Amino acid sequence: MKQYIYICFLLILSTSCNQLGDKKVAYLAHTLPVTHPVHQGMEVFAEEVLKQSNGKLAVKIFPDGQLGSEREVLELLQIGSIAMTKVSAATMANFAPEYKVMGVPYLFRDKEHLFSVLEGDIGESILEAGSEYLLRGLCFYDAGSRSFYTKNKPIKTPDDLNGLKIRVMNHQMSVDMVNEMGGSATPMAYGELYTALQQGVVDGAENNPPSFVTSGHYEVCKFYTLDEHSSIPDVLVIGTKYWETLTSEEQSWMKTAAKISVNAQKDFWNKNVEECMVKLKAANVEIFKPDKTRFAEKSKKVLEEFKEDPKMKNLVDAIQAK
Repeated sequence: MKQYIYICFLLILSTSCNQLGDKKVAYLAHTLPVTHPVHQGMEVFAEEVLKQSNGKLAVKIFPDGQLGSEREVLELLQIGSIAMTKVSAATMANFAPEYKVMGVPYLFRDKEHLFSVLEGDIGESILEAGSEYLLRGLCFYDAGSRSFYTKNKPIKTPDDLNGLKIRVMNHQMSVDMVNEMGGSATPMAYGELYTALQQGVVDGAENNPPSFVTSGHYEVCKFYTLDEHSSIPDVLVIGTKYWETLTSEEQSWMKTAAKISVNAQKDFWNKNVEECMVKLKAANVEIFKPDKTRFAEKSKKVLEEFKEDPKMKNLVDAIQAK
């Protein structure tokens, strides 16, 4: 806490946008390592901002949680001490309910459908929904699809989840989904998961291939089932307090750079997934591709309950019609 207060103090003094000569510099802080494909996408974003502005506007990236956790950095955005961050859409759902739709299991038919939504009018409306909470989304980054991995037995059908404790994010829809499928959802901090898997506190978890590999969880869990139950993207977020200090031209540079970085990040992600799958096979992880329709049917109640809210029903109907 002391470190956090100290960082806030320093950044408030310097503001989220330093002026270095004729160059304006925006701080972008996040928690990912520099090897992560989403960080690589943000590097392209920073390069493009500099290019689009002819060197008048720059983005300085602070990775690896240097300036705090996701929640801490979001709070810094809200008070205007940092310009930007990257968080999961699941985190943004705590601020703007429209983001919750990203966690609905099996809502998106495939990756093409997902990005046609994210990069169209629906996605733009969701990005703007956080502005009420001083957090404006700039773009969505590919964070893949989440699938189950387990320690002692494979998950080939939803019935195989019965009696298993599965770690999930502190995200109500993820909890409901696992419980509906027959497992016992266990919310837990990500940093505690490796030890929890080792000690048998939980029997498995769910995540995308890069996270499964970089976390080292594949060293403990030797069964990976590509049921791909949800596709929750990452979000590049800019604080509205900072956004409103930019001229319309500067905002345009940011938007253009974000769009360019999205396409580059997809390529980084796909390449990383391919590398991860090779590594998993080399580590003797058994990989299964189950019948997804059985998992979708088991979790259908989550979608039905979500649509009880008229506003969310309209959003889901618009996505399914696209």
